[in-house]
Amino acid sequence: MEKSFTMTNTNQKISARDLTKMALCIAFCAVSALLSFPLPFTPGMVTGLTIALTVTAFVLPARLTFIAVAGYVFMGAVGLPILPGGMGGLGRILGPTGGFYIGWPFVCLIESLLKGKEPNFRRYALVSIVAGIPLTYVGGIISMMLVMHLGLWEGLTMAAFPFIPGDIMKALLGSFIAVRVNKMLASH
Repeated sequence: MEKSFTMTNTNQKISARDLTKMALCIAFCAVSALLSFPLPFTPGMVTGLTIALTVTAFVLPARLTFIAVAGYVFMGAVGLPILPGGMGGLGRILGPTGGFYIGWPFVCLIESLLKGKEPNFRRYALVSIVAGIPLTYVGGIISMMLVMHLGLWEGLTMAAFPFIPGDIMKALLGSFIAVRVNKMLASH
């Protein structure tokens, strides 16, 4: 019999299996964020975290995706060095790249809501590339424009354009991994 835990003020339960999957997704995000390197012309970093966020969105149900990604961002905000580049702290959330961090739980929620019922690489890739990447950029562009006092073109140049090719490749890889993980989980 699987144990479950009642969430405060709701009757929705989260099973021990779901908690385990959420913890593994958060750990995957934390470890993949260490695989990061800066670009000299932007405060944004190229990071493996994009892959882990994609996998999280497609492996967990939407509600649990939001909770897991928000929990990951919260842990980074309170100082755990789990954000890209091994950084942490509220300054990261309030800095030029803060819009990415704040947006991730919502973007991953939307991706999870759009993923469909069956694991499907083409659908996952389409959702990630057409919805996930642009929505993620919106947050990053806004925060860079506000914090660094940039115009729209400069915000696009620093927060979006240099990352598009790599983010498409990472969306494809994350989608591939998510299909494999979902098939593995379905067989157990």
